[in-house]
Amino acid sequence: MSRWGVAAAGLGLLAYSLLSWALMAWAPDHAWTVLALFGPLLAGLALAGLQRRHRATLAGCAALALLLVWAWQRGGVDVNRLYVLQHAAIHALLAWTFAITLRPGAVPLVSAMAAHVHARPQSARERAYTDALTRAWALFFVAMIAVSLTIYLLAPWPWWSFFCTVLTPAAAVAGFVVEYAWRRWRHPEFQPVSVQRAIRAWKEQASR
Repeated sequence: MSRWGVAAAGLGLLAYSLLSWALMAWAPDHAWTVLALFGPLLAGLALAGLQRRHRATLAGCAALALLLVWAWQRGGVDVNRLYVLQHAAIHALLAWTFAITLRPGAVPLVSAMAAHVHARPQSARERAYTDALTRAWALFFVAMIAVSLTIYLLAPWPWWSFFCTVLTPAAAVAGFVVEYAWRRWRHPEFQPVSVQRAIRAWKEQASR
């Protein structure tokens, strides 16, 4: 992906975030809002399941879709709770993806990605850094769940919808930027990695 592609993807994500916030804040019960917020997730999971031929993933997508239809037809379901549950479930899955690689005998996810990108063994300092970064991302996703639930319980709904659709992706992007700046400042000896190579390494690592 070129720099223009990354920029276009970023603008697309921003536009989708603002649209999702507007729909969730002012029309949370509308069918188009549910479709806009749950549709991309289901489509992405289904596509991943088809590409990797994971029947469990496809079955999970079908079950979730049926659950949403069933809840919608019955009525009386607090759709806001579905949005909160979706947000928490996504971040719990991401946290688990990083945390499970920290178990004894496993290779931390960021360390495995770095070794794949550089195509060479890591130095001791690089391995310590990428191990710590894996742990930091796992904690980041857990913290996002905690903040989400706190805002949902204590603040008005528009506040939570803004946090979910705008601040959540902004926080993830900020995490990448801050980590990159910190790494360039504290460890200039580390070989730099482009966004394109990092994304490609993530996709290849996730497909294993």
